Amino acid sequence: MDLGPVIPPPSTIHDRPPQAQPKHMADADAHTVSNDRDETGWRKFVKYFTPSWFTVTMGTGIVSILLNQFPYKARWLYCLSVIVFVLNFALFMLFVGLSILRFAMWPCTRRITANKPTQALYLSTIPTTMSTLINMMVFVCVPAWGEWVVYTAWGLWMADAVMSLICALWLPFLLIKRTNETPLSGYTALQLFPIIATVVASASAGVVANVIPRPEQALATVIVGYVLWGLGVPSALFIMVVYFQRLAIHKLPPREVIVSCFMPIGPLGMGGFAISKLGNVAMRIFALTKTIHPLAGDLAYSLGILLCLIMWGFTLLWLFLAVASIHHCKHFPFNMGWWGFTFPIGTFALSSNALAQEIPSRFFRVIGSITSVCVLVLWIVVVSATLRDLITGGKNLLNAPPSLPHIDSQKLEELDNVAGDNKV
Repeated sequence: MDLGPVIPPPSTIHDRPPQAQPKHMADADAHTVSNDRDETGWRKFVKYFTPSWFTVTMGTGIVSILLNQFPYKARWLYCLSVIVFVLNFALFMLFVGLSILRFAMWPCTRRITANKPTQALYLSTIPTTMSTLINMMVFVCVPAWGEWVVYTAWGLWMADAVMSLICALWLPFLLIKRTNETPLSGYTALQLFPIIATVVASASAGVVANVIPRPEQALATVIVGYVLWGLGVPSALFIMVVYFQRLAIHKLPPREVIVSCFMPIGPLGMGGFAISKLGNVAMRIFALTKTIHPLAGDLAYSLGILLCLIMWGFTLLWLFLAVASIHHCKHFPFNMGWWGFTFPIGTFALSSNALAQEIPSRFFRVIGSITSVCVLVLWIVVVSATLRDLITGGKNLLNAPPSLPHIDSQKLEELDNVAGDNKV
């Protein structure tokens, strides 16, 4: 006799233990929740923060120097330079804190940043920013606060020189030690970033040595400045040769990195400014310390002005090529590369101002003034575009390479292995 389906007792149904969720599904859900949380608010900004953000402080630093050293003096320009200087210092400290926080929250990003050329090259923007801050300390704080600021700036410059030297030696080796081949078409002027740091540090050596009260200490600073200049400028010249060959064979770089065409102006403009500053200080210090020969200081000064003039002329070629490239592209997307406008053109203005002061020449004074105004306008435009992008979600700026917390060791190893394949 069919009694129908057997129904288990109620206690059997209700007392049955729930099915445990598989571990891989639980981990996936946890990663999804964590990933969603990381894509909003301040965590998103920290997560996608890369060393390229220090180009913001580079550009802001050169603007503060140009305002302070403007050929036609005005009280309001000095006040504006102090405001920009304070803003730049605050941004630099904020970016350093964000970098430390990012490395602490996502430890895997330390290896990615150190081994990926597209990110490692931007590490040299940190000592470059320090140089601009040190220069402004000398221009603004030393006259206001006295001798203790001189030695503070000198100590900071020593740290800056060491960091610049490490970047100039280690970062190029990072590029050539990779087993993956990089085609010439993938070569851009970003290779100049590590070199620019030493050139800017040499310029800071001349600025700091000019206010050091003891001649022996100033002499040591000038000598190190010449060594840094000798490391940076010749290295930049042969990198420019390779870059010009890349342009001649493979034509203009992609629109996304077209602003990098301005980068060769940086070491040339800052190199001319640096050698003129070092020569100016050497003329006084060599005589006081009886270094080399009684005429060595005058020779260093004269050669510095002549080299500055020669490098200023060479800069005209790269300035024309960069402006013509931008005009040819007409439209190119906004990204962090836009900050590459301000610093290189600012160095051209600095070398023009140095020639205007040392020759002296009204022509260079006018050129330096016009260029300084153009840099200020460009800086305002780029700042506005940056703020607008950040307010609307940062779709163009907060798109760094992967730094997710659930990247395992195997995936991280794959990222390290393909780091050399990226077009820099």
